[in-house]
Amino acid sequence: MWNLSLPWWEFVLRGAVIYIFLLLLIRMTGKRQTGQLAPFDLVLLLVLSNAVQNSMNGGDNSILGGLISAVTLVGLHYLVALATYKNKTLEAIIEGRPQVLIHNGQLFQDVMEKERLTQHELEAALRAASVSLGVKAGQMFEPVRVAVCGRKTAPPLFGTLAVLGRETSVARISEAIEKL
Repeated sequence: MWNLSLPWWEFVLRGAVIYIFLLLLIRMTGKRQTGQLAPFDLVLLLVLSNAVQNSMNGGDNSILGGLISAVTLVGLHYLVALATYKNKTLEAIIEGRPQVLIHNGQLFQDVMEKERLTQHELEAALRAASVSLGVKAGQMFEPVRVAVCGRKTAPPLFGTLAVLGRETSVARISEAIEKL
């Protein structure tokens, strides 16, 4: 139970190699924040953790080996967090840079494709932003919906904007702003 089948330093080395490998692998597959994980993202993380377990513990199932691996992973995570906090270049490499998806009412579809973001994910992020601002999503989008559709109740806003197209949507919003 407490006897190690491998030297302690090998647990640390194995943990560090797996941590760095997974950090790079997940970073290369696209950036997402934990709050934005879809169910399949969570499943991927669980399956990955199971897949790399044996490579980290080298077949050692002792409590001490598990504790050494856990302390190694938490320690590495702390060091990476500290390093990215102090070094903005390293932060950009590890965490990526924020991308502008919408500017002056224009949705940059090419950026969304590059970031592998769907329309649904964008809408969910906008709704989450409205919650963090303390505003209901309906209240936040209602003025735009009225400007575009002419009424408070209408089909989903983003679908309507997509059907109308950029020029018509912007023209209707501009017209509503002029009336204010």
